[in-house]
Amino acid sequence: MAESVELPSRLAILPFRNKVLLPGAIIRIRCTSPSSVKLVEQELWQREEKGLIGILPVRDAAAASSSETASAGPTLSQGVGSDSSERSSKTQASTSSDNVKLDGKHQQEVFHWHNRGVAARALHLSRGVEKPSGRVTYIVVLEGLCRFNLNELITRGTYYTARISPLEMTNAELEQVDQDPDFIALSRQFKATAMELISVLEQKQKTGGRTKVLLETVPVQKLADIFVASFEISFEEQLSMLDSVDPKVRLSKATELVDRHLQSIRVAEKITQKVEGQLSKSQKEFLLRQQMRAIKEELGDNDDDEDDVAALERKMQSAGMPSNIWKHAQRELRRLKKMQPQQPGYNSSRVYLELLADLPWQTVSEEHELDLKAAKERLDNDHYGLVKIKQRIIEYLAVRKLKPDARGPVLCFVGPPGVGKTSLASSIAAALGRKFVRISLGGIKDEADIRGHRRTYIGSMPGRLIDGIKRVGVCNPVMLLDEIDKTGSDVRGDPAAALLEVLDPEQNNTFNDHYLNVPFDLSKVIFVTTANRMQPIPPPLLDRMEVIELPGYTPEEKLRIAMQYLIPRVLDQHGLSSEFLQIPEGMVKLVIQRYTREAGVRNLERNLAALARAAAVRVAEQEQAVPLSKDMHQLASPLLDNRLAEGAEVEMEVIPMNENSHEISNTFSIASPLVVDEPMLEKVLGPPRFDDKEAAERVASPGISVGLVWTAFGGEVQFVEATATAGKGELHLTGQLGDVIKESAQIALTWVRARATDLKLAAANETNFLKGQDVHIHFPAGAVPKDGPSAGVTLVTALVSLFSQKRVRADTAMTGEMTLRGLVLPVGGIKDKILAAHRYGIKRVILPQRNLKDLVEVPAAVLGSLEILPAKQMEDVLEQAFEGGCPWRQHSKL
Repeated sequence: MAESVELPSRLAILPFRNKVLLPGAIIRIRCTSPSSVKLVEQELWQREEKGLIGILPVRDAAAASSSETASAGPTLSQGVGSDSSERSSKTQASTSSDNVKLDGKHQQEVFHWHNRGVAARALHLSRGVEKPSGRVTYIVVLEGLCRFNLNELITRGTYYTARISPLEMTNAELEQVDQDPDFIALSRQFKATAMELISVLEQKQKTGGRTKVLLETVPVQKLADIFVASFEISFEEQLSMLDSVDPKVRLSKATELVDRHLQSIRVAEKITQKVEGQLSKSQKEFLLRQQMRAIKEELGDNDDDEDDVAALERKMQSAGMPSNIWKHAQRELRRLKKMQPQQPGYNSSRVYLELLADLPWQTVSEEHELDLKAAKERLDNDHYGLVKIKQRIIEYLAVRKLKPDARGPVLCFVGPPGVGKTSLASSIAAALGRKFVRISLGGIKDEADIRGHRRTYIGSMPGRLIDGIKRVGVCNPVMLLDEIDKTGSDVRGDPAAALLEVLDPEQNNTFNDHYLNVPFDLSKVIFVTTANRMQPIPPPLLDRMEVIELPGYTPEEKLRIAMQYLIPRVLDQHGLSSEFLQIPEGMVKLVIQRYTREAGVRNLERNLAALARAAAVRVAEQEQAVPLSKDMHQLASPLLDNRLAEGAEVEMEVIPMNENSHEISNTFSIASPLVVDEPMLEKVLGPPRFDDKEAAERVASPGISVGLVWTAFGGEVQFVEATATAGKGELHLTGQLGDVIKESAQIALTWVRARATDLKLAAANETNFLKGQDVHIHFPAGAVPKDGPSAGVTLVTALVSLFSQKRVRADTAMTGEMTLRGLVLPVGGIKDKILAAHRYGIKRVILPQRNLKDLVEVPAAVLGSLEILPAKQMEDVLEQAFEGGCPWRQHSKL
């Protein structure tokens, strides 16, 4: 303890709400209010030697114009103390308490300060972690030194300073008091009472050695403050001790308080002995919980947790949950309040309640008045072509306009990649004025991805649908279930089976996510799905959707898409404009013909991006300084010239250009725009990958035919090669073939062997014209898996061409399934196959006669450039596949 303290005439003041610091006592203060934090930062934190501050008791603050009270000690309103100048509040300490009025922008508060305080010295200072809200907490350990009287209170910045005068007695006065007989008697009585209290506490807590040492070594007048500071007494009693400057008065009050505390301990011991062993388990838990809460309040550890739980409860109340779900949430919340943050299930329970509070149970997107004309214009602006698909979407929107609550069908866009399936769903959301959320289903094999995990598992989480609803923040979005044909199944369940409930309008109003464990209404959600193929989709799931097929684009459509959409987007993505790069329409045609034969336009966009990158390199290499305008000298002024002459720093001012000014768009300039030509195409994109002569070159010898197949990437042209070698009459198949296409090859060979004599492939008396030779059929490319029945007629044509040594027409492609009797059956994907033939430069296409009805979906421009040849039997195919017709038809008996 310091014997004497020299106090400055002015101290920074830290308000101590509803508590009093006495000299000799040590306290721990948690500073959270803006004024307290600013005081600590400026007076204590930035100084190496912790200085002195004044601790001044303050009563509850009453708001003059608002019912709000100070939350963590008295705080200054934001309108006061905005600068660092000192302004006196002209408050004189003439009574036991003073009023300080602060006029803020938003409220007026009256703070009741006490006129006496204690000068304190900082023993320890720590800074808490800054929270995301910017809130900072300081923990200050202070030791009370001596009393002072408040003469004048002054605001300094955001905290207070005060003019003070010390109240402690001098050493000479203390020596005179020590000789007073009354003081000696009071001292003996106080020490006797204090020793008795220490003995009682020592029996209860097995401590007290240090306190006995203090009792024997510390002066009595200081012991009074130290003992009283350790008791729980009222605020008025604490103020009374603070106001007791006379040591005799102080010692008398301290003796009374110590004796009262001793009597309360004895009474509490008697009560405890009577009720000991009678508390039930629940009462013990409640008592221990209350004690733990009190300890945490003293340590300042649980303020944030309780605030967060209270905020969570308010958020749940405003979430608009249905009554049955709200009751369930209340039960979980009561359970959470009984748990401690250290318990294992606390975090999972809290995360669950936060999910319930975040879900939009009743929040919806307000749909504007649906304008079909504007929706059609938006579809036309976003997508080129797709006339029938756009018409179906307009019909869908028209029904929604007439009946907003109608349970419309689930649209499923099926088509190859890059044809605009996802962007169509986004356009539907924009037309309806709803929010859009995309959920990718590609590759999921766990049913929990749809229905969620049960909360009994570690790391459980809701399903993707509930998570998407939470992210989008409304209960009626347009939800795109992308790649619905890419789902799988294993021991963890079948996601496609879980989607049956989601996409069924009769069931999804009570969708039950395993994590939520309460029903959620999905009937307001507009579901749109996409797929590359229909075959992998289970039939029950496919039955719940309306399939809209999006075939590939024709070269003419690709050209229009590139000129209207792709080129402007590519230039913008690479920081270019038409002033730097120009791609003529003829060059785009060459890119389409020679470098891309896909159904969509993604590869086309990649090639255009390669041209843009090459132009970006050229522009960046020809960097030139932008010349100054001839009128630039008019901006000069004498003031600017003087500043430059003196070498001073000049502050630059940005002057916005008006509409008539020529804006400098870039720091680069080139003499002329870069125009793409054929040499540049080959330099950037490499040699052409495709040409129109490919079919003629590959069908140059007998035994090769051209077929049309359908894949997940659209239609493709498939060459079939057949050859005969010495052997035992066996059939060899290569090219990663599936079971169906292998069976088609076996059927084709059987049919040719059965008709060999009629087709003049073998002599009349020859029973087995394949004796001594094997037949090998190959489907290039060998790395691509192939399957399906569409190659039946192509296989027969290749075998007939092989055995007759006649070449098949290079401009003719064919598709169709063949039976063992020679009938040509219809197949699927006609539109995609015809578009593929058109892209490859094929002029004649042989189709099953029963597929002619599918030609209505083919663009008229494509049909006009092709010759469609219907075939009912295999003989019709052979008649059209060879130049001049089938030369054996007139001799055959078929």
